[in-house]
Amino acid sequence: MINTNKQIEYWIEGAKNDLDAAELLIKNGKFLHGLFFCHLAIEKAIKAFVVKEIKEVPPRSHNLIYLSEKANLIIDEDFTIFVGVLMKYQLEGRYPDYQPELPSSEMTSAYLLKTKKLLQWLENQL
Repeated sequence: MINTNKQIEYWIEGAKNDLDAAELLIKNGKFLHGLFFCHLAIEKAIKAFVVKEIKEVPPRSHNLIYLSEKANLIIDEDFTIFVGVLMKYQLEGRYPDYQPELPSSEMTSAYLLKTKKLLQWLENQL
């Protein structure tokens, strides 16, 4: 049996660290990698919810929708749409035959801000 509180803390701390990395990357014009870390931050925060729900180590999945369902996590429509946007920037999207269209600097900054808000909301729900 796992230590649920330690697992939740592990995932949330990882999410915060990845958000810091996303901010640095985006600040330095590395939008694709910054958005990948935005996705990773939200993925880890949702995995904290999975741990809380199932009392086990979360599945090795990067699919935010699947993980949200596994956690029985209810998020509003605006955040649901945003999670779909972040999915374009996950690791599987890095293959040479898939080149996601990069948003403008302004839109990337808006995505970073939205990631921060979603992460804060998720933390507050734990």
